[in-house]
Amino acid sequence: MAASTEDDFEFNTQDYYSLLNVGKEASLEELKASYRRLCMLYHPDKHRDPELKRQAEQLFNQVHQAYEVLSDAHSRAIYDIFGKKGLEVEGWEVVERKRTPAEIREEYERLQREKEERRLQQRTNPKGTISVGVDATDLFDRYDDDFEEMPGGGFPHIEINRMHISQSIEAPLTNTDTAMLSGSLSTHNGSGGGNINVTVRRVTSAKGWGELEFGAGDVLGPLVGLKVFRNVTSRCFLTGQCGLQFSPRGLRPSCSLMTARHLDQNTMGYLQWRWGPNSAMTTSLVRDTKSSHFTLALQLGVPHSYLMMSYQYKFQDEDQTKVKGSVKTGWFGTVVEYGAERKISRHSILSATVSIGVPQGVTLKIKLSRASQTYLFPVHLTDQLLPGAVFYATAGPLLAYIAVHRLIIIPYMKTQKEQELELQRKSSATDIAKKKQEAETAVLLMQESVRRIIEAEESKMGLIILNGWYGKFVSDTSQKQEKAKVIDVTVPLQCLVKDSKLILTEASKAGLPGFYDPCVGEEKSLKLLYQFRGVMHQVISADTESLRIPKQSHRIESES
Repeated sequence: MAASTEDDFEFNTQDYYSLLNVGKEASLEELKASYRRLCMLYHPDKHRDPELKRQAEQLFNQVHQAYEVLSDAHSRAIYDIFGKKGLEVEGWEVVERKRTPAEIREEYERLQREKEERRLQQRTNPKGTISVGVDATDLFDRYDDDFEEMPGGGFPHIEINRMHISQSIEAPLTNTDTAMLSGSLSTHNGSGGGNINVTVRRVTSAKGWGELEFGAGDVLGPLVGLKVFRNVTSRCFLTGQCGLQFSPRGLRPSCSLMTARHLDQNTMGYLQWRWGPNSAMTTSLVRDTKSSHFTLALQLGVPHSYLMMSYQYKFQDEDQTKVKGSVKTGWFGTVVEYGAERKISRHSILSATVSIGVPQGVTLKIKLSRASQTYLFPVHLTDQLLPGAVFYATAGPLLAYIAVHRLIIIPYMKTQKEQELELQRKSSATDIAKKKQEAETAVLLMQESVRRIIEAEESKMGLIILNGWYGKFVSDTSQKQEKAKVIDVTVPLQCLVKDSKLILTEASKAGLPGFYDPCVGEEKSLKLLYQFRGVMHQVISADTESLRIPKQSHRIESES
């Protein structure tokens, strides 16, 4: 489920070295010799049939493109590092050509970043939150005497008593400026309100940025705010914020200042001061490692002061399971929370938290995060500390998750994987069919050249390829249901014979003219039966193994 990194480049299946049948260390002279040979074979002017002429032109263009890339030192260096994908990046034409591989890699990453920046300027980044508060206190704190005479009084009364919806989008204006639009709507027990905010952020340097915010709402009135961020040192940063609220009661100014410092590789220390309607001084310590997350915070302020400590353990499994617990105590009382979080699909994370407080009671909080959208469902069970409410808040979600996971999620994920595999098989089959057609066309274009090569080799008892097979071979000890996947490559190999010699490089043979990969992702070999000076020879070579024939060791000893 992990995302792929930027270093996992998508290489094109066509190998230029294999197409020209040269090694990766081939000189310019070797490239020219191979290029001329293939140009003579595939030149469109040699074919009068319109269909053959069209197919020859396609193969000729592929050979020409391979030669253009490998004969240019700069393009060849890029191709060797990033493959054909690297050549498609815009901007190489203005880069100094005398670069080392390390400098080329650095330049590629810079061009990719610029391409990503241009892409970001054309898109938005929507984020949203939907919170639905449920009052289920009637399940545990019910007064039966009040409901005996009411219709439906035998059933607990559960209602939605609050809702909150917020949404925001980002619109990059330039490489340094971004505009953000956000809004929210809230309702609680029949009354509600909303607000809308516009924020413009400018990145002033690699060390800082600033934001200007304008807001309006139907309760508090217009708002103007300013926020700045600055990296003071490599281990310390500072954030400052001030605002002015135009409320019906007059101007309400506010201000906050926060500084943070890296105490070590995994630990951060924060100190925050706020002045305004909720003035406070807060200090916190956060330690985040691969296996755990710990937070300790202390706040002194009006109207609330508190001490809070939380711990989260991260399991090193595929589903990124986490268990967490926290305790918070202050003037408002004491709250203890515990819960778990787990990744249920590629883009979805589900968590459940039980909150037990005095005098808050017992609340079950369910949270679903999918991509950039968050759905919250706080279910208030009781205003008192009742063991039954705590038990059902803990066991209920756990049992429900197990049932949903086994009956819905696992079958759904299995179906998804099967569909992905089927799409991969279809894509692979389409690609193989295309490569097969290209190989058959190449073999058709080789016929005349092969006929001349065979005549020349026979006249001097030279090298004649009797049979050539490429692909996956099945040995006698293999399972009976396993089938061999091989193709006949006799003609392409004979076409490569020059001066009674056949030389193949260590590149995969699937890229050779007249070849294709009959079994993608499986181990392949090349099997040859050839005649040299009237003597039969045989050899089996691995796909990425270099081969030179004829050889005395390949000779088949005749039975006496």
